Amino acid sequence: MASSSLAQLQRASAELRMRVSPTLGRRAMAMAVRYSLYLLEKRAPGPGVEVRVAPYAAVKVLDGPASDPHNLTPPDVIELEPVVWLRMACGVTTWQEEKDEGHIAAVGPRDDLRRFLPLV
Repeated sequence: MASSSLAQLQRASAELRMRVSPTLGRRAMAMAVRYSLYLLEKRAPGPGVEVRVAPYAAVKVLDGPASDPHNLTPPDVIELEPVVWLRMACGVTTWQEEKDEGHIAAVGPRDDLRRFLPLV
């Protein structure tokens, strides 16, 4: 009985955290995304995975093969909405929670940033 109550609380907590959405102007949102991606780039340097947070920025991180010179898209790409990225970067939600909700588009075997998050 206690475990079902705990599970209910955890689900409710996750639902509330998924609703967190910073109310920033476009310039402030762009700066927050770019700076946090810069921090990720410093924490996990490399050319192997491109992290895209459109429309504000993209960085390449983690070891792995660099982009093919004829096709500038790296073999591994992660795409996120700015709000999703900032929630994870700040520790409001986790990589797994956002992935389970379908908020992360990731293709490739190295597309998992959970060990680098949260950034702050």
